[in-house]
Order: sequence, then C-alpha cells, then structure tokens
Amino acid sequence: MPSAEPLLNTPEFTVSELSLSLKRTVEDTYGHVRVRGEISGFRGAHSSGHCYFALKDESAKIEAVIWKGVHGRMRFKPQEGLEVIATGKLTTYPGSSKYQIVIEALEPAGIGALMALMEERKKKLAAEGLFDEARKQLLPWLPEVIGVVTSPTGAVIRDILHRLEDRFPRRVLVWPVKVQGEGSAEQIAAAIRGFNALPEGGKIPRPDVLIVARGGGSLEDLWSFNEEIVVRAAAESMIPLISAVGHETDITLIDFAADKRAPTPTAAAEMAVPVRSDLFVEVADLARRTRASWQRGQESRRNELRAAARALPAASDLLAIPRQRLDSASAALPRGLKANTHAHFRRFAATSARLTLRVLHGQIAQADHRLTVCGERLGLSARSLLRQRRDRFAGLEVRLRASRLSNAQAQRNAIARQRERTHRLSERAQRALTTLLHRLDARVENSGKLLSALSYRGVLARGFALVRDEAGHPVHAADAIGPAARLEIEFADGRVGATADADRPAPEARTQPKAASREAKPAPKRVAKPVDQGSLF
Repeated sequence: MPSAEPLLNTPEFTVSELSLSLKRTVEDTYGHVRVRGEISGFRGAHSSGHCYFALKDESAKIEAVIWKGVHGRMRFKPQEGLEVIATGKLTTYPGSSKYQIVIEALEPAGIGALMALMEERKKKLAAEGLFDEARKQLLPWLPEVIGVVTSPTGAVIRDILHRLEDRFPRRVLVWPVKVQGEGSAEQIAAAIRGFNALPEGGKIPRPDVLIVARGGGSLEDLWSFNEEIVVRAAAESMIPLISAVGHETDITLIDFAADKRAPTPTAAAEMAVPVRSDLFVEVADLARRTRASWQRGQESRRNELRAAARALPAASDLLAIPRQRLDSASAALPRGLKANTHAHFRRFAATSARLTLRVLHGQIAQADHRLTVCGERLGLSARSLLRQRRDRFAGLEVRLRASRLSNAQAQRNAIARQRERTHRLSERAQRALTTLLHRLDARVENSGKLLSALSYRGVLARGFALVRDEAGHPVHAADAIGPAARLEIEFADGRVGATADADRPAPEARTQPKAASREAKPAPKRVAKPVDQGSLF
C-alpha cells in the first residue's frame, strides 16, 4: 500500500491536453527544418486545394501537407517519385496521433532530379508526336514581319534588333513576357498563341516567323521553357517558330518542338533574314550573267542567220518549179471547169427524175398531219398553262390582300406609337421650357439684387454725396480742390453745381509754417487722381 501512494499523487491529463502539450513541444523544438526525401503517395491537390502526401527515404517516412495558398505560390509543384528538399515546420495531428511536416517551400534535390523530370516529360511529349520532324515547317526566306517573345528589359531583344539592322532591317513586333519565375510559362504560351490568333490583313500585322528568346542561365532559370504549356503552344503554332533559349550548350524542351533551334538569340536573328549586302551582290552577279548570256545568244543567232543566208539558193531558183506548176494548172483549168459542169448537170437530172408529183403530195400530207397534231398539243398545253397561271395568280391575290391588311395595320400601329411618342416629347419639352424660364427669371432677379447691392447709388441713398471736379473725376481729398474751383455734387435724387470757398487759403500757404517739419520729414505721396469708376458691371 505505501508503494502505491506516489502513483496517486501524479497529475492526470486528458487525451486532448496531452495531445496539445505534445503539439506545442514539437512545434517549439522543430519550428524550422529542411527535410530531403522522395515524394510518395501524391495524387494531386485535394478538392479543398491542399496537398497531402509523404516524404520517405530508405528506412523512414513522414507525412507532409502543403496548404492551398502556399501551393499556389510554389514555383515547382510536387510530383510522385520526385526527390525534393522541403522547408517547413513539424507539427502533430491530434485526430490520428501522428506527426507531420507543414511545407512552406519546395525545391528539387539537385540537378539530377530536374534532369530526371525533364527526361520523363520529354519522353511523354515525344510519345504524343510533338517532336516529329514531319510537323516542322520551313522558315520563310524573307519575312516581312518578325514576332519576338522575350523580356523587354534584357539584352536579348537589343541583340536581336541590332543583328536584324545589320543583316536586313525588318519590322519587329515584341510581345513582352517574363522569362523566369512564377507565371512566366503561362505568359510565354499566351504570347505564342496570341501571335497565331492575329488575323491576316488586320490592324496589327500577323508575323511571318516567331522567335522565342532568352539569355543563358542555370537549368532552374530556364525551367519555364520546359513546361508542358510552353512546349504544346510551340508545337501548335501555325507560324514558323525559332527557339533561341540560352547558350549553345543549353537544351530545353521547346527546342525539340520548335521548327528551328538557334544556339543563341543572335543566331536566331541570322536564321530569320538573309544578309542584304550579299543579296545585292548576288542580284548584281545574276544580272551580269543574264546580260552576258543574252549577248552570247544574240551573237549565236546572228551567226546562224548569216550561215543560213549563205546556204539559201537564189529566189529565181526557188520560184522556178512553183511557177511551172502554176502554168500547168492554168492550162488544165478550162477543161476541168467543163467536166465539172457536166458532172453537176447529170446529178441534177437524176435527182429531178426521182422527184414526182405523188411524192410531193405524200410529203405534204405527212407535214399537214404533223402540223395538226402539234396544233392540238399546243392548244392543250396553252389551256393547262393558263389554268396553272390562274390558280397561281388567285393564290397570290389572297396573299397580297392579307399582306396589305397586315401592312396597313402595322403602319397604323407605328403611327400610333409615333403619335404617342411625339405627345410625350412635347410634354417633356413644355416642362423643360417652363423650368428653364423659371431659372432664367431667378438668375435675372439675383443679378439685379447683386447690382443694387454693389452700386454706389445705395451709398448715396443713405445720405452721402459724391463730389466731382470740372472734368467729372471724383474728388477724394480737400487738398485736391483749389480756390474757387467748380464742383459738381451728386445726391441720391440728382446733381447740383457748387463753387469752392474763395477765401480759403491755398494748400501751399497753409503748409509754409511747416517748412521746417517738411525738411525733417519726406513729403507725403500725392494720391493719383483716379478715373471715373463708372459701373461695376
């Protein structure tokens, strides 16, 4: 009994508490780990978007999970049998009392795994016939428009344009894409299909040849050109395509599907167009050879003509025998005419002997019978045709009457709709005109109020007066008025004339006692005489 007392003092855990404690311990201890292993049991993403599989080696296995958001951002997707290096954290799954690794990053385990994946994909696509030589097209000898699928910021596009400018300037259409990283494969495939979708003779010209180009790099950098979507787009292209990915030693799957592979982007530009200077030289050489051949042919024919002319006999010798035959035929012509006339006379006499009156009557009777039969058949045909035409015209009359009634009803309905629409538009116009007149009246009224508020006549109405000099300019200070000056004073109800006080000292006299102070202080600035302010509007 005493040995059982320590067991009674041990704290008890529920299954959930123990599972949570183990979960915290594992996550705290292995919060960041890198595990190398082979993917096993991978069947693609779950319907929820998460991926569940296992990582194993020769003697152990660990369950793994990739959440949906992480899987969508991954550059390399998990595949069955691929050896990878997974980065993540260990955790437990209390529901089945097992531990697992939650993967946050995934990369192939070295170049061997990538090459194995590439070889497997190559065999698969080759089995579908995408790499057959029979599918490949010939490059155009001198394309008018060249389409380039590459990055717009790299040196590749500048190398291609520079080489084309040196060899044979052509019009170039650039489809800017990413050539590395996430989403680059989809952009490259979309660019190839986009060029093929351009219509012939459209606003944007359809290229005669395509160049898919990228600079050198590692196998991981060039992996976008090994994706199935890019290879299939290149194989489906109806425009001849040149693959210029990487350097001469770099091999990608698009090289096998393309119609032509170039070791470098510069070499692709050289394949696309010939050298214009060489063409000029070749054309000039062909023109020279053509001219020399024509001259030799002319000289040869001239020599043949001279030889033939020397070998021909004289004209009299050539015409002697035909002239003799003509004389013989002329001598025999009268006898031949007489013989021909006698032969025709005998044939005419034999024919007239066979032509008797009874034969003529028989032929006339047969012709009359045929005429009678034809007349009867013609009458029957005419009556039948007349009956058919009458029935047809009766049907057309019924259809025409129905169509006319339907047309009239449709026109009446249209007129009614237009009348109703005109009435509605008239009412709307009347309301709009009334509203516009009210707005204009209010605007005029407000403008009048503003004019009255800003007019100087309102100040005069409050008891003030406006003083003007003889020139009609407003007077602002008493010093500006000289002795006996003529003034005009404007009140609210009219204007009156006035004369300045004659015995008031002049401004100069009043300022003489202050000469000393004027020497001490600068003279005040005289206010310029303002012009007539007039109306503010």
